[in-house]
Amino acid sequence: MAAVEVSGLTVVRGGRTVLEDLSVAIPSGQVVGLLGPSGCGKSTLMRSIVGVQRLAAGQVTVLGRRAGDRQLRHRVGYVTQAPSVYGDLTVQENLRYFARVIGAPASDVSRVLDDVDLADRPHDLVNALSGGQRARVSLAAALLGTPELLVLDEPTVGLDPVLRESLWNLFRRLASHGVTLLVSSHVMDEAVRCDRLLLMRDGQILADDTLPALLTRTGTSDVEHAFLTLVRSGRRGGVR
Repeated sequence: MAAVEVSGLTVVRGGRTVLEDLSVAIPSGQVVGLLGPSGCGKSTLMRSIVGVQRLAAGQVTVLGRRAGDRQLRHRVGYVTQAPSVYGDLTVQENLRYFARVIGAPASDVSRVLDDVDLADRPHDLVNALSGGQRARVSLAAALLGTPELLVLDEPTVGLDPVLRESLWNLFRRLASHGVTLLVSSHVMDEAVRCDRLLLMRDGQILADDTLPALLTRTGTSDVEHAFLTLVRSGRRGGVR
């Protein structure tokens, strides 16, 4: 069963077609990696799934409802590339505010602080944090409540290897409890952490496959070389 179904999606921004007739399904309860170079359309696809992007054509269905439906507000967590929290509030004040907005229990604040390794920073102003720490506050806000789908745009950018490992372990735990995660990255080595991969280039899905199947199909030993092989051959698509 698919958590997200995208059909014939076309998005035009600033007079330029960013996504054209794109169709893809994201299976439930898996960690799906959305990989591709910067500017290939990953963020636009994610914005379309969350329901904050104007569509020129096509349809996006999320958890059985049209993307952006008000009833999805508590069921979908979204983390943008730029931290979407208030800099003049403390970490704890931000999380308490967002918990009230979505109706999450107050006890969730401590839980998500532990999840993102910020339990020792609840009273720090967000503006006083590093870029990586601010990104983790945004991720903590997305984890409040019990989201069924998490859409994470470059969540590990700027993080040290130890914290990246910790967050990926968290993503795997969430998936084991039935949460669907769509995680974008331009770091190809993060592919090994995903159940399924969507490779994007120039607003199109270049491949939709598991990593082992993708490597077998391209006759390569890692996802970066598989990506280059697909680009050079002009092939698109994959096993759904």
